[in-house]
Parts: sequence; structure tokens; C-alpha cells
Amino acid sequence: MIQDSVTKFFKDNYSPNPVVVRSPGRVNLIGEHTDYNLGFVLPASIEKAIYFALQLNDTDTFNIEAFLTLPEKISLDTKGNGPEFSCFWGKYFKAVIEILNEKNYALKGMDCVFGGDIPIGSGLSSSAALCCGFTLALSEMLGLNIDRTEIAKIGQEAEHRIGLNCGLMDQYAVLFGKKGNALFLDCKDLSYKYVPINLVGYSWVLINSNITHELAVGNEYNDRRQSCEAIVKKVQEKNANVASLRDVSEEAIMSVKEEVNPIDFKRALYVIKENGRVLKMIKALEKGDANEVGSTLLAGHRSMSADFEISTSEIDYLVAVSQEQEGVMGSRMMGGGFGGCTINLIKDENVDKAVEDILAAYKEKTGITSECFHLQIDDSVQILNS
Repeated sequence: MIQDSVTKFFKDNYSPNPVVVRSPGRVNLIGEHTDYNLGFVLPASIEKAIYFALQLNDTDTFNIEAFLTLPEKISLDTKGNGPEFSCFWGKYFKAVIEILNEKNYALKGMDCVFGGDIPIGSGLSSSAALCCGFTLALSEMLGLNIDRTEIAKIGQEAEHRIGLNCGLMDQYAVLFGKKGNALFLDCKDLSYKYVPINLVGYSWVLINSNITHELAVGNEYNDRRQSCEAIVKKVQEKNANVASLRDVSEEAIMSVKEEVNPIDFKRALYVIKENGRVLKMIKALEKGDANEVGSTLLAGHRSMSADFEISTSEIDYLVAVSQEQEGVMGSRMMGGGFGGCTINLIKDENVDKAVEDILAAYKEKTGITSECFHLQIDDSVQILNS
């Protein structure tokens, strides 16, 4: 068990009584690229997680070591300064420490070992789990009393500093998720409610394409945000009350179609329709209507691929081949795009055969070995001991 391995490594190499924190990954049932447009999202926290073992070390230094990944250890002082490092994950720790300093939180040195079973680059939001889990741990251990809403914003700011201008969906899913439920989040006012995932006789399965995405490295994610903002700016010329795409109706965007870049138009229209798919998905889950859930997943994927253009040929093939399997109700790419996982709703009686055939077909088509995860919805980040 990852938790036990991380804890044992810490005890063997640092001190005997660490604080242990579990910070989950997240899935998103529907609602991609709607969060930074102040729209609707429907994520859920999952059983896959990052585990932290931490303890104060009576110095002004953070010693942070990765476990079960490429072996690397970094050292930062309580202001976030330290020797150069090459690991990408170190940037997140450094950003969190710097942000906490800017907010005038008093920090003390710690030893920290972390590891987990969230596949990196799979669209399960390992970076949000890292930032939110680490921040919550510091808050608890140092008595900083940072509430979860503020922790979410700190996690978002850390992503922004590294180069990904994301919304708050990932952080909210990590911090407010609830076992057996999806989290319906209104990104305009940050209100949320829990939606039971009521589909008896069906399983949610993730299939990892093993095409990893590093959204902060390229400009694709941020380009799409800029497209959305360009449309908002044009609509604002006719209606000053519009603040985001959340405020733009299909009728309003159609009224500026001939005045804007066609790529920007297509991307913004996708977001407006995706908000509608979130509401449709909630109704389907509340009714336990697996057919409607499946068709909504597929509609979302087709639009992500054709209109928002964030899919890949490999992901499109995974979705297409899934539809050839008995018992697969629907599937779509999940996450920011350009790789990662598909999320699939499959009848329990067909799940083993369907997954086996999807993995085999994908291997034959692409030469890439994919993997599946049977999804379990779990609780938000928590201190396991103190």
C-alpha cells in the first residue's frame, strides 16, 4: 500500500512520528474548460491519491523527497529559496511556499516525503493534489488556520505561476469531494452541491492512453482561454453586463459570429454548450438514466475533438473503439486535453470483456500499451493522523 510505503520510508530516513496526509486525484464527469469561463463543472475526488509524510525539523529548511518516482530530493528555505533542481514537481512546492510567504504566513522547516498512485499526466490532476495536500498539511501542522476555499485559491495561484491559467475546478474537487458523489460546482460564485452517482449495475472505468500531457509546457491550454476571452470582449461591445462566457447565450454569440475569428467562435460556442451538458448530466444521474449519461459523454467528446480541438488521434480512437463494445454506454476524453484518460460508463456484466478488447485494439492500432482503472469515488484531502 502506497501510504504504508511512504510512511515507512519517512520513518527509516527522517523521524519516527510523521503526520500523514492523503490528497486525492480527481475525475471530471463532464464540464471541460468551463471553469475559467465561470461556468459549471461536475468533478469528483477519487481513491487514487498522493500521500505525504511530514514532520517539523527544527530548522529553516524544507527537505522534500519524492518516493516511487524518479529519485530526487530538493531543499528550500522557508522563503522558497534553494539550490537549483530539475524535477518539475519541485516548482509546485516552491510556488506554494512563496505564495504563503506573500500572504504573511509564518513557516517553519520540515522534512517531507511524498508519493502516490495518480498517474502523472493522465488528466487526474496530480498537480492540484500536490499543491492542496501540501498546503493543508502546512496549515494543520503550523496552526495557520487556512480554510479550504483559501487553500484552493493558493493551489490555483501556484498553477498560474508555473504557466497554466486554470480555473478552480481541480482544487475544489480535491478539497471538497465526497465519497459516492460528484461535486456540482458553479465557478461563478463557487457554490456547490453534491450529486449522488446513482447508476446501479454500471461501472466507471478510466482508460489511460499513456499519451501524457504537460499543459503548462505548451501554449495550447492558454490559447483556448484567450479565444474565450476574445469572444467575451466582442460581446461586451453590445452588452456591458457580460463578464464571462457564463453570461453569453447561444443567441448572443451567434450575433457576433461574422465579426470574430472563426476559431475563437467555435471554441467559445463549445464552452457555452458544455455548460448545458453539465446540467443535462446532473438530471441523468439523478434519474439513474445510464443511456442519457452515455450519450452526454459522447456528445461532449465529439465537441471537444471537433470544436475545441483538444483531443488527439489516439484518444479519438479509444473513444471510437469503445463504442464497438457491448455494454459501453459512452466515453469521452477527460481533463485539459492532448492526452490522458478516457472516462467510460460500462455495464457491470460487460466490463471485463469490453476493457480487454479496448486495450487490445488500442495496442494493435497505436503500438502503445494502455491501462485501465476501475474508478472509485472517495473523500477529499484529509489528515490521516496527527
